[in-house]
Amino acid sequence: MTQKKALIIIPTFNEKQNVDRMIDALLELDDSFHVLFVDDNSPDGTANIISERINTSSGRVHLEKRKGKLGLGTAYIHGFKWAIDKKYDYVFEMDCDFSHNPTDLNRLMKELENGIDLVIGSRYCRGGKVKNWPIKRILMSYFASVYVRLILFISIKDTTAGFKGYKIGVLKKINLDGIHFKGYAFQVCMKYAALKHKFNVKEIPITFVDRVEGDSKMSTGIFKEAFFGVWQMRRMKL
Repeated sequence: MTQKKALIIIPTFNEKQNVDRMIDALLELDDSFHVLFVDDNSPDGTANIISERINTSSGRVHLEKRKGKLGLGTAYIHGFKWAIDKKYDYVFEMDCDFSHNPTDLNRLMKELENGIDLVIGSRYCRGGKVKNWPIKRILMSYFASVYVRLILFISIKDTTAGFKGYKIGVLKKINLDGIHFKGYAFQVCMKYAALKHKFNVKEIPITFVDRVEGDSKMSTGIFKEAFFGVWQMRRMKL
């Protein structure tokens, strides 16, 4: 039987302190896992580090460079279309800052192989944890998910989670060109779209660890987009 191919998509902007170690960690996984970095013209040279690693990765490390900081959501959509074009079977989203444990990708993959269409690494389902976040940020994140559940009538506990795995058929079905969100609203919208299309969605617990190196990309604009964006999602053609 032909081995199925999995693509891990990681958007990057100024991640030179993390990207080399991340590549090392991902290359320790089974060789069915490939990684695509979508870099938004990082001024710190992140893309240069990735480029240097491509030649020694046996075809498992890939890079798409964009001309500017265009946002998380558009980076993932760029990666999704790349994955569809390259005929990958499974696609994963994760951060470059080690807030998501690379070894947990094996657990996400197992769920997809066992019939789940979208698996979410969840901080807020039973067994999920958050480490090194101030209590104010934990509460803001948790109650943001409560707010989303109330507006969209969905049961997902961690609606803004960015650690996910999809069967490629989910991404082919969702109207990617209709999703314009750039920040956390994008993460909510992808989950909502999968549910609207009746795909099997499951949350599994992870331990989320706040970044040690580099700077957070959180901003007031991203928060506002998510707060008001959930109302737009109810009217969108997904």
